[in-house]
Amino acid sequence: MQKSAIKNGNIIREEDALVPVTLREVQSNFSVYEALRVVNRHVVHLDDHIKRLESSASQIGLVLPPVPWQEWIDRLIEKDNLEDATMRILVYGGSECMIFITWQPLITYPDSYYSEGVAVTTYFGERYLPTCKTSNLLLSYLALNDARSKGAFEALLVDRHNQVLEGTRSNFYALIGNTMFTAPDNEVLSGVTRISVLRAAKELGIDVVMRAVKLDEMCNATSLFISSTSMAAMPVCRLDGKTVPCDFQTVLKIRDLVRKWEVE
Repeated sequence: MQKSAIKNGNIIREEDALVPVTLREVQSNFSVYEALRVVNRHVVHLDDHIKRLESSASQIGLVLPPVPWQEWIDRLIEKDNLEDATMRILVYGGSECMIFITWQPLITYPDSYYSEGVAVTTYFGERYLPTCKTSNLLLSYLALNDARSKGAFEALLVDRHNQVLEGTRSNFYALIGNTMFTAPDNEVLSGVTRISVLRAAKELGIDVVMRAVKLDEMCNATSLFISSTSMAAMPVCRLDGKTVPCDFQTVLKIRDLVRKWEVE
């Protein structure tokens, strides 16, 4: 199948979604992006994703032009007859923005990731401008490669204060008894799905504390889990090669609420 893409509102072939490598903004990765989940031809939480895209752009001084996002996305859905997909919006700044929308098959995970949990590792490093979703992804790339070399699914980033902040492509949560700990919004990228996770926790009667747990507190956790647009809420069963406890029932209740709200 010949895949299509959007560039500045125009339908193009995906293979033509290119940027000039000599452009200063490209060389410096002066760009922001968002990943969208399309289910039954409907984009999940589009307004929230665009608000975060605009916030990320504003924080680095990238001026976004007015864009009819829904119209452009609908055009791509119609052109390639998409039912379910993962879409990516990528915006490069400069004298004139280059705006791309591309897609790939909907990212899904084996049922065992939810019934048995996934393995994660820890990696010392702090993202630059953590509240912005920019294309400065070298730290995440290195950390995730390190995790995969150890047979793990995700890496958790640990800062200079030994605080466990977030994953390379996910938000992170620790349940200690009936209290859920997660880093405050000014220390991490507050994911769109994270908003639903916090809402779900409160609906289930779980107390929420916006504070990152420290490495030496992880041994007290009754459950660890991660979240993202593609994952919803995913339980963790191993940390740095060691088995950790997990209340699967609670984590999966959160996951189910997150997915339920996507289609309401």
